Amino acid sequence: MMRKEAYELLVQRLKNKNLFKHCLAVEACLRKLAQRFGEDEESWGIAGLLHDIDYEETEGDPARHGLEGAMFLQSLGIDEVIVRAVKAHSGHLGPSSKLDWALFSADPLTGLIVAGALMHPEKKLSALDVDFVLRRFKEKRFAAGANREQITACKNVGLELEQFVQICLESMQGIAEDLGL
Repeated sequence: MMRKEAYELLVQRLKNKNLFKHCLAVEACLRKLAQRFGEDEESWGIAGLLHDIDYEETEGDPARHGLEGAMFLQSLGIDEVIVRAVKAHSGHLGPSSKLDWALFSADPLTGLIVAGALMHPEKKLSALDVDFVLRRFKEKRFAAGANREQITACKNVGLELEQFVQICLESMQGIAEDLGL
């Protein structure tokens, strides 16, 4: 599946604009991480873009989140590596590949970064830097839904937290207009 097809599929399946933007943010992070590691940018990006494709249909039953999406993607013949990452990001499989770990860690980090931008006086991603995000990271009540332990699992792809935040922040700043930030 190419990015254009994945994007159109997401448009059909997700109605919540903020959730859609979240998927774009995770896609951007994973593409930048794939570049960093010399991995397949297209497949990593598609995994990020489609990781929450079932979120709206499973919202009332979080135990199904990721499983429904993975089954749907599998029925479309999507690469098993992407299907596995979708399952792993929601905790149904232990992450094992670099892609699994990258998606698992980037998913909550994008929420923390967006929350940081929204609380910043400028309300823009361009106003944030790594130190700002790391200070917010240390505030446990700030964006409390952004699982810090999950974010720090970035060490499983060989990155320190500061490096991981920098890569994801820069990737999100690169699509700030699409994110409305």
